[in-house]
Amino acid sequence: MKKIISIAILLAMLLMTACSETSVQESSVSETQIQTTAESESETMPEKQSSVFDGHVSNTVISTGNNYMTDAKNTVTFRTYFPVEQYGDLEYQFYFSNTVDSTWERGRYSYAGKSGGAYQILNAHVWTASSPDSDDDSESIEITFDGSQEKSVSPDETFWSDAVEINVPEGKSLVWEWTLQGEDIPCIRMTELAYSYIINPDGTLEYNMDVPAPQLIGTNRNVKKKIACFGDSITQGAQTSAYAQNFWVSEISEQLGSDYAVWNIGCGYARASDAVLCGNWIERAKSADIVTLAFGTNDLAVGQYGQRNSSSADEIESWLRTLIQELQNAGCHVILFNLPPFDFDETTEAIRTEINSRIPIIAEETGCDFFDWNTLLENPDQSGASLYGGHPNDEGCKIIADAFLEQFGDLLH
Repeated sequence: MKKIISIAILLAMLLMTACSETSVQESSVSETQIQTTAESESETMPEKQSSVFDGHVSNTVISTGNNYMTDAKNTVTFRTYFPVEQYGDLEYQFYFSNTVDSTWERGRYSYAGKSGGAYQILNAHVWTASSPDSDDDSESIEITFDGSQEKSVSPDETFWSDAVEINVPEGKSLVWEWTLQGEDIPCIRMTELAYSYIINPDGTLEYNMDVPAPQLIGTNRNVKKKIACFGDSITQGAQTSAYAQNFWVSEISEQLGSDYAVWNIGCGYARASDAVLCGNWIERAKSADIVTLAFGTNDLAVGQYGQRNSSSADEIESWLRTLIQELQNAGCHVILFNLPPFDFDETTEAIRTEINSRIPIIAEETGCDFFDWNTLLENPDQSGASLYGGHPNDEGCKIIADAFLEQFGDLLH
């Protein structure tokens, strides 16, 4: 019965919040839809929409989306070390969303659009340090919310901290620490991408991969381009070397330098069917000038929330077209990725092959760019087999970043 109720709630959410006028329930793309999309090619790209994020850009390549929930009802202090994209003295402001962005596994504990619980921020502080093992910590700075140290957070609430000046010396990380009390607090499941801990009552650090954190480590720095990387765990950076920031998004950011803001909004286990709910997650993507769109692997691996089988090529195509339309309507330049090799079984691989044959056509018809990372990552001797792992390792991510920057250098510069 609980599952039936959950599915019913999801369907209601789809009806209320689905992107534009394109139904996320469609199992195929109609001729009318394709014709409409093709006709829109000749139209001028809409002007960039204003956004709540105007004046703020990400200053870390660590993803801080919400794909899980943590329970801090006994009052828990969380600490996370964020590497920054630009060092020095900057004004920071932190943004939060109390809603789950994407579904974890099959959604037993958390799913896209699930409301966070009511919780209390008891205090929050930032400082700088080289690492958890260093003794060069700076003096901590209190973070406030409308002038207050404490804040009560409601389900689905979005909010900002007050602005604060922070100087992050070169080579150091920005340390975020806050004490929370409540239940069902959205978080990012982060495996060895950033140092993240629970502070025990005796002051010792206990590793914690469920990280409640701001959704934007925002600064007011001037940049040439804002780039949002929108996707799943391969975008988030899973299974690259621990704490080394060698995932492809970080490699791109490092090569571009601090004149560009790269906002990693990849979430582990995320799927296109999550993104088309058009919640706060895609609103973050819409704030960018350029959006990389890389979904489909989990739509095949685990399927849509509430379903028990892989999504079809028709469904994935419909969701991708919807996402492209939403982003382009916001004035974003979209770069569509195909589905990388993931060592699927024969049946699932056939669907991946089918949707990959369509993606260049989708890109052409919608007027967005296309990036073929499947060719870069697939074993040339065995179709569908990964050369660098289903989650590309450091070597694979470096290859992705180099090829991406070579293909899109003119667009970026």
